[in-house]
Amino acid sequence: MPTSHAFGNLYRAATIALIAIIGLTTQPAQSQQMTKIRVATLAIDVASQALYAKDQGFFDAAGLDADISIMNSGPAIAAAVAGGSIDFGASNIVTMASAHERGLPYVLVAPGGAYTDTQPTSKLVVPNASPIKTARDLSGKTVAVNALNSIDSVGAMAWIDKNGGDSKTVKFLEMPYSAMGAAVATGRVDVGSIDEPFVGDAIASNGLRSIGFPLEAVAKRFIEGAFFTTSDYAQAHPDVIRKFADAMAKAADWANANPAASAAILAKYSKSPLAPGAARTYFLPRFVRSEAQPLIDAAAKYGALKSAFPMSVMFAPGITYSK
Repeated sequence: MPTSHAFGNLYRAATIALIAIIGLTTQPAQSQQMTKIRVATLAIDVASQALYAKDQGFFDAAGLDADISIMNSGPAIAAAVAGGSIDFGASNIVTMASAHERGLPYVLVAPGGAYTDTQPTSKLVVPNASPIKTARDLSGKTVAVNALNSIDSVGAMAWIDKNGGDSKTVKFLEMPYSAMGAAVATGRVDVGSIDEPFVGDAIASNGLRSIGFPLEAVAKRFIEGAFFTTSDYAQAHPDVIRKFADAMAKAADWANANPAASAAILAKYSKSPLAPGAARTYFLPRFVRSEAQPLIDAAAKYGALKSAFPMSVMFAPGITYSK
């Protein structure tokens, strides 16, 4: 009869074997549950909830292993998504609507940030010594924007016209937000349209001042941007689309409730800390019908689009408006 010592050895051996079997059977299953996705965004406040979804584990919780890339503009991201090197990208609604109008196969999956007039995150800036004080002073001047025929240029034109200037006389020049402060300070451009988190540092470091908030001329509140993919990807991966949208909704709610923590994450990725008291973007967990149309209508008015149309025609399958 085996001794108690022998029974103990047998028990330990069986336990070790069982643990090994469990490890072999569960580890591949866990790996299979994680889907690799490649996400590109801009290191600006309005496009930052993908950073929070990554940093706070919302992608992981949804079974998505997200690789985040930082790029300089919405059009550059759109090109990467079209080329297949990126699965999900962030871009402003004007760029997306223009792509849709040209028949490019992009579909919207989750909203980006929303503009609110109580927290304006974009400013038109000039040197402290500049004679430019009002929209009327911008005739014949050069304004730097992050991308032509985008939310920046449409917002600037709308603001100029609403406040007594003539946007038709203004020249727009494309450059990264990070370069605008120095470009304005050295006179390469007369005005810069700069977004957070870059605008606070640009003002402080280059002796600039704000002359207005360009996006307030579009509407008091509206959706600025969205995260998108291709229609082929959306049709082939409906479960991934749903998981991505859900993770982004959780990131939006988290960011709205934790402005200080989200500011630290944004600073980590942008390398440009937000100035104390800086305005912050409000994030929509889902697309909202009443806030979808103002930017598309303004883009059509200023020639960035041929005509206005409902944002919903750009949605991925399964994505709808909330109230």
